[in-house]
Amino acid sequence: MHYRIPMGLLAVALLAGCQWLPQTSDMAEQESMEEMACEEAIPTLKESDCLVDAWVGYGLASQRGDREWREQTLEKLQGEDSHSRLARAVVLSWGSERQWDQAAEILRADLHAAPSDLQPLLRYWLNELEGRRAMTERLVSSEAERRQLAADNEELADKLEALTAIEQSINLRQQSP
Repeated sequence: MHYRIPMGLLAVALLAGCQWLPQTSDMAEQESMEEMACEEAIPTLKESDCLVDAWVGYGLASQRGDREWREQTLEKLQGEDSHSRLARAVVLSWGSERQWDQAAEILRADLHAAPSDLQPLLRYWLNELEGRRAMTERLVSSEAERRQLAADNEELADKLEALTAIEQSINLRQQSP
């Protein structure tokens, strides 16, 4: 009779599964490594709960960073793996206009290599970058157009001045007998 209670507890433990057992050190190590990955300055492409948040933070750091920060970060990202290239593209996207082209090219080429949870964010950044590039191109184009209009205006002013001089000359001849 004394065996009924322990046997019942054993049966419940077997039916309940492993979730009731204490965590092993492997699981604790895995969680610890995930937490460390969430706190890295340059986020990884490994799937985790903080993947998108880590990349958003990295994007904000890239946007707020100065040229020195960007140069130091780019030195760390010399690899040609997808992780290095995508992280480099984020930094380049907040650099000079010349670097925008490189960033857009990398994002287009390596977007598919990112985890599916991260792809919408990277696509958003690519679209935003393309918008900035288009706006800059329109600005350059409108500046060239403005200069052309200013040159045309100056040319017309010179012609008007010449016509005014001719008209004055004709008027003076008609007034003198």
